[in-house]
Amino acid sequence: MRKWISFPKQEGAHSRQAHADFPEQAMYEREAGRSGFFGPATHFHHQHAPTGWSDWQGPLRPRAFDFNQLKDLDQENPWLVNNLLENANCKFRLWHCQSKMNYLVRNADGDDLLFVHEGSGHVFCDYGHIKLVKGDYFLIPRSTSWRIAPEEPMQLLMIEATNGAYQLPEKGLVGNHAIFDPAVLDTPAIDDAFKAQYSEEQTQTFVKRHQQVSVITYPFNPLDAVGWHGDLAPVRLNWRDIRPLMSHRYHLPPSAHTTFVAERFVVCTFVPRPIESDPGALKVPFYHNNDDYDEVLFYHEGDFFSRDNIDRGMVTFHPAGFTHGPHPKAFKAGLEHKKKFTDEVAVMLDTRDALEASDAAMSVENPDYVFSWKEK
Repeated sequence: MRKWISFPKQEGAHSRQAHADFPEQAMYEREAGRSGFFGPATHFHHQHAPTGWSDWQGPLRPRAFDFNQLKDLDQENPWLVNNLLENANCKFRLWHCQSKMNYLVRNADGDDLLFVHEGSGHVFCDYGHIKLVKGDYFLIPRSTSWRIAPEEPMQLLMIEATNGAYQLPEKGLVGNHAIFDPAVLDTPAIDDAFKAQYSEEQTQTFVKRHQQVSVITYPFNPLDAVGWHGDLAPVRLNWRDIRPLMSHRYHLPPSAHTTFVAERFVVCTFVPRPIESDPGALKVPFYHNNDDYDEVLFYHEGDFFSRDNIDRGMVTFHPAGFTHGPHPKAFKAGLEHKKKFTDEVAVMLDTRDALEASDAAMSVENPDYVFSWKEK
């Protein structure tokens, strides 16, 4: 048995509660927390912005990547696309699916979570047929065979739970129907479209295992199920079906927006919501040290109010080990209560183990991002 050392104390000028009613001597709050906002934490009140560095040397730094500039994403097979960020438990890649797949793929390394950034199309898999549109998540259990037939070119974010599985987060006091009701999760159907693709034609399945690809050839299309029953299946969820937790008096931590959990990482979704209205409540993400997790944000659409010069299709990467938070313009706007609503949609990946950025990702990095917190 073990437990955190815990002895809540107060020192000097401080607020009574986190993220609200700061002492007059300091306008900047910084949270130092463990276990990704679930463990013990201390809130400091500073006279200067915790991100007010004047210089930065060394490999640890906040990074921003413009993945719109990446090459070689139009591969015919998703297993040919480079991992952009990865560790032993998670692989993060982008894939542009331009045309109908005349073969199947199967991931024997772990579950795949697809997010449709652009386009729409039809997925055919062991479980049946389902249509995907922009803004859909599609969770594919490990070793499921599948293929996509796009209606229009699709840009897909793919997050692999390597040697693990995706599950839903515990929702605690708010109950199982909060954030999104599991009733909105759609599964593939053995419908007319699925039956129409039954075939006696030779079909290849590209199986990824240990990051190597093997090809299994069948003299027929193995997507030939006539039915199924059970409680394991791919599921579809659109961000528009997410009803985020909100408080008009308290800025909730990113963990309140958790959509899926896996082994040693979580996936969160930020969706449009009103901004806190209480005069004393913090209006923007708080400065924080998330010292146990690396944080990755993929920007899907909207006005990303806490960042500066970040557009859709870009990614920010904040490794554990330093304080980060809102950019100066966003912080000032929060103090002035100018913004009443945020329309941003973003997918966040938080990993317990350090992520490595690939050469492909580094080739589209904005090296000046580390200095984007400077007052202008």
